[in-house]
Amino acid sequence: MAHLDSEVKEECLREDLKFYFMNPCEKYRARHQIPWKLGLQILKIVMVTTQLIRFGLSNQLVVAFKEENTVAFKYLFLKGYSGVDEDNYSCSVYTQEDAYESIFYAINQYHRLKNISLGTLGYGENEENRIGLKVCKQHYKKGTMFLSNETLNIDSGIETDCIHLDLQTLSKDAEDWKNSSFFRLEFYRLLQVEISFHLKGIDLQTILSREVPDCYAFQNTITFDNKAHSGKIKIYFDSDANIEECKDLNISGSVQKNTQYVLVFDAFVIVICLASLILCTRSIVLALSLRKRFLNFFLEKYKRRVCNADQWEFINGWYVLVIISDLMTIIGSILKMEIKVKNLTNYDLCSILLGTSTLFVWVGVIRYLGYFQKYNVLILTMQASLPKVLRFCACAGMIYLGYTFCGWIVLGPYHNKFVALNTVSECLFSLVNGDDMFATFAQIQQKSVLVWLFSCLYLYSFIGLFTYMILSLFIALITDSYDTIKKYQQNGFPETDLQEFLKECSSREENQRASSDFLSCVCCLRRRGSDDHLILTN
Repeated sequence: MAHLDSEVKEECLREDLKFYFMNPCEKYRARHQIPWKLGLQILKIVMVTTQLIRFGLSNQLVVAFKEENTVAFKYLFLKGYSGVDEDNYSCSVYTQEDAYESIFYAINQYHRLKNISLGTLGYGENEENRIGLKVCKQHYKKGTMFLSNETLNIDSGIETDCIHLDLQTLSKDAEDWKNSSFFRLEFYRLLQVEISFHLKGIDLQTILSREVPDCYAFQNTITFDNKAHSGKIKIYFDSDANIEECKDLNISGSVQKNTQYVLVFDAFVIVICLASLILCTRSIVLALSLRKRFLNFFLEKYKRRVCNADQWEFINGWYVLVIISDLMTIIGSILKMEIKVKNLTNYDLCSILLGTSTLFVWVGVIRYLGYFQKYNVLILTMQASLPKVLRFCACAGMIYLGYTFCGWIVLGPYHNKFVALNTVSECLFSLVNGDDMFATFAQIQQKSVLVWLFSCLYLYSFIGLFTYMILSLFIALITDSYDTIKKYQQNGFPETDLQEFLKECSSREENQRASSDFLSCVCCLRRRGSDDHLILTN
């Protein structure tokens, strides 16, 4: 009787394992189980994609409004702005007269804003709840300089002086505040002049999209940078836009009703993702229970442990991906609803969550294509080559970092693409892919023969090493894994202990066909009892 009970447990375990590793169609044919998760994932793909498209269009309006206002501010407040920034700053001046004119021009434009601006702009309050301009200058402490004798006597301590110009002051005679001692600049010890002011605006273009408009607070800063004391003052313009709750909005039409429909749709997306999260979590929990049963059985019968590869077969990575995607979609949808009702304004975080979750959702579609042998070559090749590729990249990355630091420290002062570590890395990565080679060589300065020779040797060695050797080896690793997978598909994959256990065709089924019905009946009775929770619905 104990031997019969052992056989019953073995057959039940084998049946549960076979059912777990079936695809949804096979499960439906085996037990007429409707693939709820498959249908739910298809519905989720449609809804999440629709939600992302709607939010993406709305986010584009927000980004476009901020960028267009920044450009408009540069034309309004920067004298002689050409429309194209010079490197990382907007424009520059080279004479004292131009410096004074640029400072006074920005102040006058602020005073005349409502008469010259085409946008829906108004004056905003600063941190001190005051309306107006705040002008600050930084300079070294007093000293003396005699260039004829090459004599300098200056205190390296930095002083900061500020003045507040409100609208009432600006409305008076301009010569009164222009001739004040504050604007008498000693350029030999001047570090920078900073003009800061706040503006408010309303984005009315969202009304055309049947959305409630956003109110913006722009914190603008104009910086005249003279820290280099090279005879060139760089002018920077920075605008930080924050979305604020509009105090009083009265918009007639279908805007409010459209907002309610969007909120209902987002709530439905949250419900769908929550259901998907629960089902996938349940499947993982049941898979771990089945894994424990299999490990215990194998240890009892064969007196040895199951290999790690077989143990990992029970951890379905696709379910983990779906769970992460569902969590990100739920959080992103909640943020989106808060943004819709104007309680939150963090578009960036919401777009990252929704965008990444949609990416994971569409990547998860590959799982269902993997059920067909002709379509799962990509997945199998990636799984087989990933460990080799990671080890190879770790070694190649050390060489890449060496070239990055070397290029930055040597070529940084002479080449625009090597001025910072991130730009060096981007330049080298483009060279690995064969892009921008001529432009990189053409920008090499030939003022220093030693640096020119080094840069040629540096670039030629990097291109030769990475493009012709390391990149070819990288491709060879993936190609080798692909060839191995193709051979396995033709000749059969190596069988592990788990696959042999599932494939095992017991001789007892041939010799004891008379008792097969009895064993099947006992298995069914046992499933209806204590083992019912271990029958997986994958």
